[in-house]
Amino acid sequence: MIAFKALRKNPFKSFLIFSSITISVMAIFLISSISQGIIGMYSKMIKTDGDIIITQKGIADNFFSNVDIKLMDSINKIKHVNSSYAMIVGASPVGHIPIAGIYGVSANHLSHYKLSKGRYPKRGEVLLGKTLAKQLHGRSVNVGNKRFRIAGSYTSDIGFEEGGVVMHISDAGKLFARSASYILVAASNPSFTDELVKNISLLDDDINVKTTSSFVQEYNQFKIISNSSFVISTLAFIMGLMGIASIMSMIVNSRKEEFGIMRALGKSRGFIIKNLFLETLIMSFLAYLVALILSLSILSLLPHIETLQGYVNGSLSLITASYVLLATVIMSLVGALIPAWLAAKTDPVLLINQASS
Repeated sequence: MIAFKALRKNPFKSFLIFSSITISVMAIFLISSISQGIIGMYSKMIKTDGDIIITQKGIADNFFSNVDIKLMDSINKIKHVNSSYAMIVGASPVGHIPIAGIYGVSANHLSHYKLSKGRYPKRGEVLLGKTLAKQLHGRSVNVGNKRFRIAGSYTSDIGFEEGGVVMHISDAGKLFARSASYILVAASNPSFTDELVKNISLLDDDINVKTTSSFVQEYNQFKIISNSSFVISTLAFIMGLMGIASIMSMIVNSRKEEFGIMRALGKSRGFIIKNLFLETLIMSFLAYLVALILSLSILSLLPHIETLQGYVNGSLSLITASYVLLATVIMSLVGALIPAWLAAKTDPVLLINQASS
């Protein structure tokens, strides 16, 4: 095929285009995937074993929420409530680790964390996430300004939980001076969720009761992360694509003599455009595939990097992958075909003379 011959004819230029497209595509893949991965992990943590979430009313962020844990007694008496548990979420220095997630949970939620060693903690004890346990040694550890005995370690399906510490909610309450960050309620049947939201809201004027699905959609921090990553990745991608278009334009302009000779030999404008179209399509698609493979490889490695403590993870959606493929091909074609079309319309003699001068 003529398109493959043209790519082999100019290996350095082809490699330059290929590298530019690959790096640009990887930029948007990694930035958007990591942000979505963080949101996805936290969303999964909230939605696990809970249909309804109860937080303090009027609070800007869930980390500062303070809900009276005694509400659980009244909640458990409401019809169609299957179970409820309370949780305190915070962050604190742990041993020599500058900062780690702290999860204070009620006793009925400890089984959420799968034991890999030891036993579940009692008051005055902690359970270390697998990633954190590899970095800490000894039988006890300082969490904030208090020392706790290490009861064991755990694994979790949620990446960043493995970089944290689990303790009894009463111990976390003393560390962070709060009763509970939130209470999660599981309904006996999902069809009763809206009814339960109304009934639980009547228990206290200072609480905000929502389904976990609506909470995740409306949570301000998720919106900030998502919007910020979208802006950064879009800017990076646009800059990369503009670079691709510029490189393609320069390379096409450098081939004016070739186009002039082809036109002088009787080749039509359509012939030149068609072959350049195929060259660009092949190049951009191959670069996209390489970028996709490299990005997926990097994303699969991130959870296993101990220094990141499981807090950096990524998930690549089919929508993002499709959007990036379309944008890559379109920008590459625009950068190549516009100057090629202009060149193909020019008199062959002028093209050869311009290239020679």
